[in-house]
Amino acid sequence: MSKSTINTTQLKSFLLLTIGIVAFGFGQEKQFTRQDTLRGSITPEREWWDLTYYHLDIKVDPDKKTIEGKNTVQYKVLQPNKRLQIDLQSPMTIDKVTQNGKELEVTSEGNAHFITLQEPQKIGEIKALDIYYGGKPREAVNAPWDGGISWKKDQNGKHFIASSCQGLGASVWWPNKDHMYDEVDSMKISVNVPKGLTNVSNGRLLKTEEKEDNTTTFHWFVSNPINNYGVNINIGDYVHFGETYDGEKGPLDMDYYVLSYNLDKAKSQFKDAPKMMKAFEHWFGPYPFYEDSFKLVEVPYLGMEHQSSVTYGNGYVNGYRGYDLSGSGWGSKFDYIIIHEAGHEWFANNITYKDAADMWVHEGFTTYSESLFIDYYYGTDAANEYVIGIRKLIQNDSPIIGTYNVNKEGSSDMYYKGSNILHTLRQLIDDDNKWRTILRGLNETFYHKTVTTQQIEDYISKQSGIDLTEFFDQYLRTVKIPTLEYKLNQGELTYRYTNIVENFDMPVRIFVGNQELWIQPTKDWQTKKLKNEGEINVDNNFYILKKRL
Repeated sequence: MSKSTINTTQLKSFLLLTIGIVAFGFGQEKQFTRQDTLRGSITPEREWWDLTYYHLDIKVDPDKKTIEGKNTVQYKVLQPNKRLQIDLQSPMTIDKVTQNGKELEVTSEGNAHFITLQEPQKIGEIKALDIYYGGKPREAVNAPWDGGISWKKDQNGKHFIASSCQGLGASVWWPNKDHMYDEVDSMKISVNVPKGLTNVSNGRLLKTEEKEDNTTTFHWFVSNPINNYGVNINIGDYVHFGETYDGEKGPLDMDYYVLSYNLDKAKSQFKDAPKMMKAFEHWFGPYPFYEDSFKLVEVPYLGMEHQSSVTYGNGYVNGYRGYDLSGSGWGSKFDYIIIHEAGHEWFANNITYKDAADMWVHEGFTTYSESLFIDYYYGTDAANEYVIGIRKLIQNDSPIIGTYNVNKEGSSDMYYKGSNILHTLRQLIDDDNKWRTILRGLNETFYHKTVTTQQIEDYISKQSGIDLTEFFDQYLRTVKIPTLEYKLNQGELTYRYTNIVENFDMPVRIFVGNQELWIQPTKDWQTKKLKNEGEINVDNNFYILKKRL
């Protein structure tokens, strides 16, 4: 199917197959269980301790498809307690847990494991647990959407392995505090693999150890806070190349790990990476992880936003696997996975949602970042065409905000509708310098923090000087699209909004002939005298519908 012949219906079908909306289960009614609550809420067994450090030390056996080893969990005591929750999903099992060499009792309730501590847990103390575990982790069905571990082979028959676990949870392959609210402050990742293979994980490579059993251990260190699903392993017959980018905070190492036979293609395609960095540092502020470098790593699935170790599987073509999702032509100007997944370094890895219900903070802003990349290189008109083009992919099946405390995302509209919400907001603010200041301010104010959507909404309202309460309620918490109804009669425009939440009164730009006007409709009819005659055109950059009566 050529890009020139793909129509809206075909594109939606294509997306259902390749983006995996069906696998996500968005929009389906779900009966929540005790397991959903244990995973999705800040339980009493989680809230009393604060993560400070992990050392994940594992052996990966590609032939047996097993992972075994231990995770050292270091934490600060916030309140005295004797019971601590760690998460690990079946069929992986915890073999034993020790603290200062003493084995502790572990009781399990599904994927949640409760450790009974023997030592006093005094406020302010730093403690550590060693959690020994192993097994055959769930194999990814449709990575990255239905994730786990992808156990693949490259075209030379060599092992090609990668993790992906957003939504599903990092506890699918390693034991951790699997809730987004508490990011570990720093982390060491030690991965032992058969000799001849390379493991690439997050952060910087500390050292490589050759073992007598014909294996190699790669030790990586992450010096910045990192969310659980952002931690990854990528194992393959990798070759490395890189460059130094002169960024806002100085020299930034940009490293690329690709399969040996794709080196030439990668050297050409990955030129989008420094272009991305230049555009996003302009719009969002400095790359948030200079200390840990930036990496692109080839994987056997489409790609994912793993912090400082962004994974790539877009086939070395522009667009989304060669397709322009917007249908505007502008989506063919860049490699979708490089731009989108790297955009998550600012929105997902720097600013991270506390609850999965607020995932739009990751996906809405990052999908919008694609149009900002276009804006930087091709101009605002091109960016407008792109974001309006992806509007046709919005389903309006259910609200963007999900259900809190049960690890439940909202609608997949968090991507395309989320982008159009932010694009509409840019029009409403009507000052690109202020808009850019807000985007950069978000990344500075919430630097390396976990957030709620309410914090993001409040920040934008305060910095824009506009009360956006009804704006966000309308677009995030309902599926209603505001409809501007209007009448024209002898030089008078009569207008109102329908399909809106209470008190929604967003101003909108309209054109009458060559005259530009701003009106502020409400649910009540209003009338305005027009200087010019002609059809009313609503600025298409606002995500509303119009209806002439």
